[in-house]
Amino acid sequence: MDYKNDIGYRKETLKKLLYNIQKSEDLIVKALYDDFKKPEFEAVLTETNYVISELKDTIKNIHKWAKPKRIWPSLLNFPSTDYIYKEPYGKVLVIAPWNYPFQLALCPLISAVAAGNRVVLKPSELTPHTSAIITKIIQKTFHVNHVEVFEGGVEVSSALLAQRWDYIFFTGSVAVGKVVAKAAAENLTPVTLELGGKNPCIIDETADLKLAAKRIVWGKFINAGQTCIAPDYILIQKNMKINFLSFMMEEITKSYGKKMEKSPDFARIINTKNWLRLVNMIDPERVLFGGESDANALYIAPTLLEEPALDSAVMKEEIFGPILPILTYETEDDIKKVISRYEKPLAFYVFSDNKSFAKKLITTYSFGGGCINDTVVHFSNKRLPFGGVGHSGIGAYHGQLSFDIFSHHKGVVKKGNWLDLPMRYAPYKDKLAAIKRILDWL
Repeated sequence: MDYKNDIGYRKETLKKLLYNIQKSEDLIVKALYDDFKKPEFEAVLTETNYVISELKDTIKNIHKWAKPKRIWPSLLNFPSTDYIYKEPYGKVLVIAPWNYPFQLALCPLISAVAAGNRVVLKPSELTPHTSAIITKIIQKTFHVNHVEVFEGGVEVSSALLAQRWDYIFFTGSVAVGKVVAKAAAENLTPVTLELGGKNPCIIDETADLKLAAKRIVWGKFINAGQTCIAPDYILIQKNMKINFLSFMMEEITKSYGKKMEKSPDFARIINTKNWLRLVNMIDPERVLFGGESDANALYIAPTLLEEPALDSAVMKEEIFGPILPILTYETEDDIKKVISRYEKPLAFYVFSDNKSFAKKLITTYSFGGGCINDTVVHFSNKRLPFGGVGHSGIGAYHGQLSFDIFSHHKGVVKKGNWLDLPMRYAPYKDKLAAIKRILDWL
């Protein structure tokens, strides 16, 4: 079993993984529902189908991605041929979150395996049904010395982080990301940290408000708002607020019905701790729509809040739930005052038909990724890098980038022997002027 050097072995193993996932898709969807009532449509769209697509793309391109890349040599090394070789880091730790527990566990694992690494996966303890089926699929697919799963809580994560790794890939909160980064620093272990932040959604007076409402409702309330790239708050031009709110309320009702707690298309909050945190963010005096909750069902209705104070609980931290504050602005300085209060977000959204305004915003502010006139969908393009900046994350992945982040890139010069220019060798007497002329010319 030479998973480090045998690309054919890696490819066949990934084909086996693909087969086992496709065969188990119904069980995976059921597990996601059992964990937090994730709707079947969302489970297929954002979890199983995404992973299957990632697997097919990786299997198709693995030989091309792994192949040494020949690059243009430096004239200083003439005659030579220069290459970039990709080699696996070695032993990789992947720590997955609970909000998309299948996709965000399997996609990094697929890329780490494709790049030739040995992998240890730690799925989330908050989604036990999904973690159990992940474990079964992994055990059925891989030799234990190649890929291994460790289920359990914080104590398991802590024990794993105390070990030495060649690479760590973590998806989760900023607070835990700092813990991971600190543990990695002990051994100078490289990391990818996929974190979060308060993602702004800015709407100006030229936007198509009805369409914006439709796209924001979907992007915000998919997975009950438990999405790291969901819009975290709205900043809308003051004169557009009333019309926009009517479209938002209409679209939420159209999506989930008048009795939203009975909708089969709306997920639940992951656990009581998170439910309580979210309920405490809802100021009844600020509720424009929704606000209902049920502790036994871990249900919180899609909720719109009007102009909460910037120092209120809902505006201090990432919400990560179905609560959407609606703020207004009049000038671009007003926008700046709000956005500048927070660390660089993972996502950034602008709804506008004013191209110069949209361009100015996306070039002025630093963020992981985003959309103009939509939300969330940038995640679906494997040719775009996905990752944060600053407190929202370190590193980016998806598609070939995923293969590359789990690979060390070695630069190699293969020097020809048929010519050996004497200029570089000592003694250097009378050579300085000549070498400076050559360097200036290059």
